[in-house]
Amino acid sequence: MNRFIVLGHRAYTTGDFKLDDICGGAGRLDILVRCVNSAFFLSHDLRKDSEIYLVLEGGTDAPKTVRFYGPDMKYLNPDERSTASLIRNALLKKLDGKNEIRSSPGVYISRRSFEDVMKDLSDKCRFIYLREDGEDVREYEFPEEPCYILGDDRDPTKEEERIMSEYPYDKINLGPVSYHANHCMTIVLNEMDRRVTRMEG
Repeated sequence: MNRFIVLGHRAYTTGDFKLDDICGGAGRLDILVRCVNSAFFLSHDLRKDSEIYLVLEGGTDAPKTVRFYGPDMKYLNPDERSTASLIRNALLKKLDGKNEIRSSPGVYISRRSFEDVMKDLSDKCRFIYLREDGEDVREYEFPEEPCYILGDDRDPTKEEERIMSEYPYDKINLGPVSYHANHCMTIVLNEMDRRVTRMEG
């Protein structure tokens, strides 16, 4: 399973935003929507071995985490508006504590924070922090169960890096320049696809 944790530092945690304004009116939710699409969509197929955790830290009801899970996924389309609609529908659900509930097939919502998500995943995967000063991805040996951590249009805060430091993690960079978060995901998945293809060949 390829997992991603994306930190939405301003992303709204309530569903009272317009789907026509997910950039300015929903705390740059547009970035997270593009990350969802990068995690799952191929040209004529859907990756069933991907899972993405959107940690929403903005708005008046933070934090919340929306999880997209490939094996159960339905109703995910490549346009940003429909993906934003799935997130908004999840945010409209009534939550009980930190228990996760299903909003639609493959989409789950909870009140988990970044710290909660890290704790929950710590025994399931190897954390990998995508950062410019990390090891070159071309030299990196991918673990069997990777979980990539990245920010939206802002780097993780010092407090978020402190939370990360409580667990073992690797740090890799994807090239000589900075990329958008969703582009980083595409590059990582492409590297993994190439290696799987070489092994199978």
